[in-house]
Amino acid sequence: MTNWQFVLIYIFAFVAFVFFVRGYYECKYRKNTHGTFLPINIIGAFVWADAVVFGIFWVIGAVISLVLQDWILFLLIYCVFWGVRGLGETLYWLNQQYSDKVRNPVERFPRLLKIFHNDSIWFVYQIYWQCIMVISIIASIYLGNKWLNRL
Repeated sequence: MTNWQFVLIYIFAFVAFVFFVRGYYECKYRKNTHGTFLPINIIGAFVWADAVVFGIFWVIGAVISLVLQDWILFLLIYCVFWGVRGLGETLYWLNQQYSDKVRNPVERFPRLLKIFHNDSIWFVYQIYWQCIMVISIIASIYLGNKWLNRL
């Protein structure tokens, strides 16, 4: 692993830990489990409760990659994570389309409403996450092959 790769993983672990701590604080003391903060998206979190779980996950994943000094393993973990996250989000938005209970009113997406104008926002999110899932699966296959060939 090169120095820049080591530094990047280390920074990612640090940021994930900071998001974990902030998420824990937001959830436990401010009762703000569903609060949002755009930068937490980098670790796959969309709300503070996500940040608590994913923050620890990424610290562990990064530490394992640092200890093993394996950049490809870190990238593989990242891609597999986004594949699984993408599947979950695809299912979530697919279910939102056909549910009578609206958990995400279209009014929450004012910028998208300028383009799509109605609840089509839900299937737009669904297919967006399908694209993320495809990219992640392809990248995971590529990186998995590369990683296994190095062993």
